[in-house]
Amino acid sequence: MRNLLIFITKYNAFFLFLIFMISSLLIYIKYNSFQKASFINSTNKVTGNLYAKADEFKGYLSLKEVNDKLAKENAELRNQLRSSKYVDTVAKHSVTDTIYKQQYSYIEAQVISNSINKRNNYLTISRGSHDGIVKGMGVINGQGVVGKVVFVGEHLSIVQSLLHKDSRFSAMLAGSKEIGYLQWGDDLNPHSGLLVDVSNNAQPKIGEMVVTSDLSLFPAGIPLGKVSKLTTKGGGFFLNMEVALAVDFSKLEYVYVVINKFAIEQITLEAQEKKADE
Repeated sequence: MRNLLIFITKYNAFFLFLIFMISSLLIYIKYNSFQKASFINSTNKVTGNLYAKADEFKGYLSLKEVNDKLAKENAELRNQLRSSKYVDTVAKHSVTDTIYKQQYSYIEAQVISNSINKRNNYLTISRGSHDGIVKGMGVINGQGVVGKVVFVGEHLSIVQSLLHKDSRFSAMLAGSKEIGYLQWGDDLNPHSGLLVDVSNNAQPKIGEMVVTSDLSLFPAGIPLGKVSKLTTKGGGFFLNMEVALAVDFSKLEYVYVVINKFAIEQITLEAQEKKADE
């Protein structure tokens, strides 16, 4: 307290100057209408700017909550798509009774970690067995195919990225419906893949969409990329082509895990078929 009194005594002239100046300004503004209006105007502008900045900051803090909400809404909308359903059809005397039933549903998840610069790349997502995730489920985002689930914990899962040497998904040319397999190229380019084993009867075009087929983990028609270059294989019996991937793997934030109602049945039947051929 003593030091404060010494400080005020030492600089009393300065403090008196401040008091007189502020008092003068207040009197000047209060009793002059033009200056009063200008002051109020300026004050409102400054206050408005401060409120705007505060609102922007508040919006930034709530971005994660907003993104989570949007991801959930997108998953619900995907569940309602016709491509997520299968057709139960009964035809008698040229009368077709078609009922659409749910085949695919989606669970939204946040990407916790992700790699793109290795030969075998993986993602960690924020959903696990507690949320209904099981090994083998496909994973997509708003742009296209991301990969498939390979390890499942109670609350987290590991996804084998499309950018993995063992990733191979049934795909087709969107125009001709010719089927092949999409895999990652040997050049480790995170933006490019290869569509292989396509019949040489196909007539693909540069820029043509490559999408998932009915034989994949995913609903047919999910984007994989666009044809960027054509090549041949095996003396011309098959066509291979480079594909510019639809998904930008360096910017993954949210994904959707695809639940295929018939996946277990399909895997079981295919295993039985394989065993019978041995």
